[in-house]
Amino acid sequence: MSDETRPHRTAAVIPAAGRGVRLGPGAPKALRALGGTPMLIHAVRAMARSRAVSLVVVVAPADGAAAVRLLLDEHPLPDRAEVLVVPGGETRQESVRAGLQALPADVTSVLIHDAARPLVPVDTVDSVVEAVRGGAPAVVPALPLADTVKEVEPGGPGEPEPVVATPDRARLRAVQTPQGFDVATLLRAHAEIPVDGEGATDDAGMVERLGVTVVVVPGHEEAFKVTRPLDLVLAEAVLARRRATDAY
Repeated sequence: MSDETRPHRTAAVIPAAGRGVRLGPGAPKALRALGGTPMLIHAVRAMARSRAVSLVVVVAPADGAAAVRLLLDEHPLPDRAEVLVVPGGETRQESVRAGLQALPADVTSVLIHDAARPLVPVDTVDSVVEAVRGGAPAVVPALPLADTVKEVEPGGPGEPEPVVATPDRARLRAVQTPQGFDVATLLRAHAEIPVDGEGATDDAGMVERLGVTVVVVPGHEEAFKVTRPLDLVLAEAVLARRRATDAY
């Protein structure tokens, strides 16, 4: 069967195996409760809500895969999507690679999604999938920047930093996830781009290093990353609004 006639199958990989990821008190952001439910569960549901996604692979800590499986089994998930848990590596790049290696051979496109972006709307997920299935080898959702950006010469903590340049904001985008890829393209990137230090934190950046064009589709303001206490407050507010309007 040629690539042109091969049926599309899309899977999502959610790396959640970072150092220190543990269940229970003091759990890091991927397992922090949002509306009484761990953010990882919200992220899995966000991927599984897309009718295009038939498999979600959660990459867990190497010594915590069984605990993550139990966590997933405790929460209702859309029936149409299979959820698989695999052990990850020391870096995000290694964990994504482990997730890719777990994909069945019939998967043609893959989404890589941050567990800390629990509220990405299904329309955003679908637009990424549609662009990949339409022929783009790599797709990222992104938003225009609201703030002016300065490039600086980094200094010590709290020290004034001299400005080096002011990029044209109109040409800049803030990238979100899920990032979508033709499976063969992303596998090649992970095979050819070596792990450097902490490894790549942006899969699209790895694909760019292959010389492959990455395209941007519109992101969504609710696909923000929960990294600070204020982000968690905002996420709770978004979730409460969705529940009040039956949009969740």
